[in-house]
Amino acid sequence: MKLGIDIGGTYLRYELRENDKTIKKSSLKSAQTGLCSFLEMILHEEKKISSIFIAYAGQVNEGVILSAPNITIDKHEIKAYIEAKYNVKLFIENDLNCAVLAEAKSCKTENICAVYAGTGLGLGVVSSSVLIKGSDNIATELGHIPYKDTPFTCNCGKHNCIELFCSGSGLLRWKEYYKLKPELSLEQLHQSKKDEAQKIYNEFIEALLYAVGTTITLFNPKVLVIGGGLIMHNRYLHGIIQERIKAYALPLALKNIKITISTLEDASLEGAFLLKDLYE
Repeated sequence: MKLGIDIGGTYLRYELRENDKTIKKSSLKSAQTGLCSFLEMILHEEKKISSIFIAYAGQVNEGVILSAPNITIDKHEIKAYIEAKYNVKLFIENDLNCAVLAEAKSCKTENICAVYAGTGLGLGVVSSSVLIKGSDNIATELGHIPYKDTPFTCNCGKHNCIELFCSGSGLLRWKEYYKLKPELSLEQLHQSKKDEAQKIYNEFIEALLYAVGTTITLFNPKVLVIGGGLIMHNRYLHGIIQERIKAYALPLALKNIKITISTLEDASLEGAFLLKDLYE
């Protein structure tokens, strides 16, 4: 039996599969439990699990969780600990790296970027069929490129990360800063007559375009997929990107590109199940 997990800044989603058929699927708030605690709980309940595949919203290298700006870490050396204690195989990778593996398979392309805006802002890149990881597996951290100074401290420690403008956590900070209702959606900010709400919305759009344009210019993908909770709940953002991206990316890099919105229900989870092919 295989266990797949997608742990993001807001939700932990998991799925049990046997012979590639889903036998159980559920989710809970990420804050309810640490990853290690959850694994020990489910391994106690499901004795037939032989392999675990994890898409993790943080920096991971060789089975060790290095950093997770939006998640509490209860065990850094998660792979070594779980494999030794429970005699199961564990594969863990950054969630956007997992997502882009699934998107590449779905789109049948060798050159693809996936930009996801959810709790944070993330990027995964496959270039010439190779997942771009960097020397310490922390490449393509799009959410933490320098953008504009803010009155906030990002969870990574900096004050000018782009995800402070175009992510769910960033939007929440700005709403609190301007004393607006925290439950206001992106579209409600757009429709509001308050100057502060309009400013937050416009800054979000500008930052998202900058992030997508920078990605296209740097990696020259054949396909660029946008996804994540903020995108999927505001699908009109795809149209805005299509209309305005020319001002933010190198013209030659836009010549043959296809910009699309994700069609996968949970790309990170699907990509996690592909990790065995990546590492073995």
